[in-house]
Amino acid sequence: MKGFAMSIFRKLKDRLFRSSDKIGEGLDALVQEGAIQEGAAEDGAVDAGQGQADPVQTGPVQSGPTRGGETRDVEDQQAATAATSLPEAEASAAKHVPEAPERVTPADVAPPVPASRAAERAPLVQPAAPEAAEPVKPGLLGRLFGRGETAEPRRVLDDQMLESLEELLIQTDLGVDTAVRVTANIAEGRFGRKVSTRELKEALAGEVARIMTPVAKPLPLYAKKPQVVLVVGVNGSGKTTTIGKLASQFRAAGKTVVIAAGDTFRAAAVEQLKVWGERAGVPVLTAPEGSDPASLAFDALGRAQEEGADLLMIDTAGRLQNRQDLMEELAKIVRVLKKKDATAPHNTLLVLDATTGQNAITQVDIFRKIADVSGLVMTKLDGTAKGGVLVALADKFGLPIHAIGVGEQIDDLSPFDPDDFARALVGLDK
Repeated sequence: MKGFAMSIFRKLKDRLFRSSDKIGEGLDALVQEGAIQEGAAEDGAVDAGQGQADPVQTGPVQSGPTRGGETRDVEDQQAATAATSLPEAEASAAKHVPEAPERVTPADVAPPVPASRAAERAPLVQPAAPEAAEPVKPGLLGRLFGRGETAEPRRVLDDQMLESLEELLIQTDLGVDTAVRVTANIAEGRFGRKVSTRELKEALAGEVARIMTPVAKPLPLYAKKPQVVLVVGVNGSGKTTTIGKLASQFRAAGKTVVIAAGDTFRAAAVEQLKVWGERAGVPVLTAPEGSDPASLAFDALGRAQEEGADLLMIDTAGRLQNRQDLMEELAKIVRVLKKKDATAPHNTLLVLDATTGQNAITQVDIFRKIADVSGLVMTKLDGTAKGGVLVALADKFGLPIHAIGVGEQIDDLSPFDPDDFARALVGLDK
């Protein structure tokens, strides 16, 4: 089971979202940029201080004007004095040295200098003993990118950084209200402190998980048979594939499932559902093209009751939320089902396409009024940078999120796990 959970997370991490790339890279850039600015300011201050410092003098220095405007230090003066103040006796002795058979150079006959004179000739400042070299401090870029130090870059969490973070979250479709609340919560207890990219990601993942945990609920199964699951959504949202994947999972769990192909206006949709039914090993009930979908739903419920099926899943035509006539037709399906079972439909799943971004919020608002939506399934999270809209939906509506789709394969519909989702969304490892 642990291996299965890890494989689901890897799929989320590897294929879920370009959102994780966008958010993760955005947070990296946020911290790096601030750290570079702060580091550059510190280095500039140090450089300015060094430029104004007076040169360090190692001994008393006397200077005065000389010919040509030059100066002569005390050491040169003392050396010259020493050279001209030798006693006359020493100079005379040096001149009357007896000639040797071989020519002797002046250096060979130079008399030893008395200790007192040697002291006078010694330099005023003795060279200091060599000290151990101090470790070279890494440069600014080395500090930021880990060359020379292992510490990762950090940035002060101030108003400017919070504003940039808020803008980043809005760009990834968390929505304005949610982005403001999340940013404020991250700032609490951290404002004015330096944070690393990792700490910022952990904080954001924690806030996302906090929002998502109350809505992470699997599709409930009831004792009543058949349990009617009505699947709704706009054109191209992934309703048909979602039904096929859910049917396969229920079938694998030992449930008997019947599918009704309620999109009677598109022959291609019916054929696609038949293919998914064959993959899942589930029968698919159809009606002639152009038939009344409400009539098909009524007949399918009767057959499911006769066969004692555990679940009846009803596909519906893709309806644009701004097409009043199509929305009325969906309401008719609900009314007809209630004539046969007053409690039906027991679940109404709204399938949302993640690539629609903030438009998903409008869809939820309208479909709830028409069909009493009970839960959400979000598809196509593997091909969009707009995965953050799921956080906005959870924050605004609080509807259960039963599953998320991250691919086209039959096992690419995953149970919704808030912690895995949050960490994958911000680009963190599990």
